[in-house]
Amino acid sequence: MTEPAAPKPPLETPAEAAESSESTDDRHAAKMRKKKAARDRMMAGKDGQKGVLLVHTGPGKGKTTASLGMVLRCIGHGMPVGIVQFIKGAMDTAERRVLEGFPDLVTIRAMGEGFTWETQDRARDVAAAEQAWDVARGMLADPKFAMVVLDELNVVLRYGYLPLDRVLEAIADRPPMQHVVVTGRNAAEPMIEAADLVTEMKLVKHPFRSGVKGQKGLEY
Repeated sequence: MTEPAAPKPPLETPAEAAESSESTDDRHAAKMRKKKAARDRMMAGKDGQKGVLLVHTGPGKGKTTASLGMVLRCIGHGMPVGIVQFIKGAMDTAERRVLEGFPDLVTIRAMGEGFTWETQDRARDVAAAEQAWDVARGMLADPKFAMVVLDELNVVLRYGYLPLDRVLEAIADRPPMQHVVVTGRNAAEPMIEAADLVTEMKLVKHPFRSGVKGQKGLEY
């Protein structure tokens, strides 16, 4: 014997629907008030300023790209920036062409000779790293630079082309309000410990693994 179908619930009246919507809105507003109050309490104790050391590392794409985003912010605020690229240099890049359009605010020096597997000459790589470091050290000592970006410095340090303690000492002795951004895979543990902010880019998928080469607007 077939059981009788369960009775359908009565349709919600327009008045009931409006009341339900108002209840949802009220709960949302109350929740957001609590969040704002908690946020305001947290921000009340954050009134200090200092130059910070930021490290972008990890195997994922976007380390240099993230640092150049902060460079654009500095340009928008009229803050001078110094950029030293320790590996890139052999290849012309679009971002360098754009940044060179702001000569009063951006000093960019591409001083690398390509990746180590391209040069295949350690002595040459060490010499290029030393030359780039001389420029970087001058920027770190110059209070006119609100931010200094040391692009791919982590790679140089990993291969031992520069002494890590000398680099950390120069970063520590920089002007108090100067920000420094260090990029590159495999950041050394002392660099991570010295940093105020560390972001690790995680690789999940990359078109290169599917046979897609680097493309304009994405990689360069």
